[in-house]
Amino acid sequence: MSESNITKQALSNSLKQLMNEIPFDKISVGQICERCGMSRKSFYYHFKDKYDLVNWIFDSEIIKVISNDLNINCYQDRWKLIEDTCDYFYENRRFYRKALQIKGQNSFCDHFREFLEPVLKYRLSEIIGNDKIDDFVLNFCNDAIIDAMVRWIGNVNCMDSKEFVHKLKYLTKVICATISDEMEHME
Repeated sequence: MSESNITKQALSNSLKQLMNEIPFDKISVGQICERCGMSRKSFYYHFKDKYDLVNWIFDSEIIKVISNDLNINCYQDRWKLIEDTCDYFYENRRFYRKALQIKGQNSFCDHFREFLEPVLKYRLSEIIGNDKIDDFVLNFCNDAIIDAMVRWIGNVNCMDSKEFVHKLKYLTKVICATISDEMEHME
């Protein structure tokens, strides 16, 4: 691991520890640095602010999770990606329960939305065609995913990721079958 990544990891571990103890809005950059024995100068060399650090934690960790699932070729592969992503969120739910509640500029929800948009755009273009994707479609799907994640992870007694994904699969199948049946009756 490079020295830069060692520093970033130390800062991220410090922030995670602090988020277990106090609300995010009460955490200062000084506290993050003090916890891991680094200077504010080191922090600002790597990150713009504490929001940027939260986003880096997600980016650096989610890449490790999904890198094994990048060769998506079939229905099962797509669900494997969703399962692995949900497993990651569930395993890190204490952190994300708080990260998903951060409000304001540079919030994690905004970052997560930006992360999801190209993925959704690509997947939706395969399903409904590129010419049918507009801001309404992207925002609708993005909102549904983020709201479902916030509600799921936000619950202190949330179901485990296997149950969550099972429910997603079930609902997806039922809704798609219902829509397909209704479309056939309309023709």
